[in-house]
Amino acid sequence: METFALDDEYFMRAALSEAKKAFDSDEVPVGAVIVCKNRIIARAHNMTEKLTDVTAHAEMLAFTAASNFLGAKYLQDCTLYVTLEPCVMCAGAGFWTQLDRIVFGASDEKRGYGLFGDKLIHPRTQIKKGVLADECAELLRDFFRMKR
Repeated sequence: METFALDDEYFMRAALSEAKKAFDSDEVPVGAVIVCKNRIIARAHNMTEKLTDVTAHAEMLAFTAASNFLGAKYLQDCTLYVTLEPCVMCAGAGFWTQLDRIVFGASDEKRGYGLFGDKLIHPRTQIKKGVLADECAELLRDFFRMKR
């Protein structure tokens, strides 16, 4: 019998699965999951085109779904797994949710929150970068290659 470790790679693969849904829907392929006590409580992918809403980033939709699931506005004891480094908007929203951790795959040198330093992240939130970064970045490259 095969067992699976519920580690950062496992949950990032779930976020990648969401990103592939975005890709298949002609959305920028970013996916996110929120985990609480080793359980995925929210899944989302970019839906800015479908919803005609520039704020419909994977992280924002996942925050809302997780808050609804928990019945709380704060996501303490939760980890956000996202395939691309959060933008300033998503990092700011993450600040207000008071996440325990943010784990992301590919870095975003053009629009990532890191361009502005870590002040956009809640002081108690831990950051882990680069989990399955190559797979996350390749999906984005494939998407934009198709668009050109």
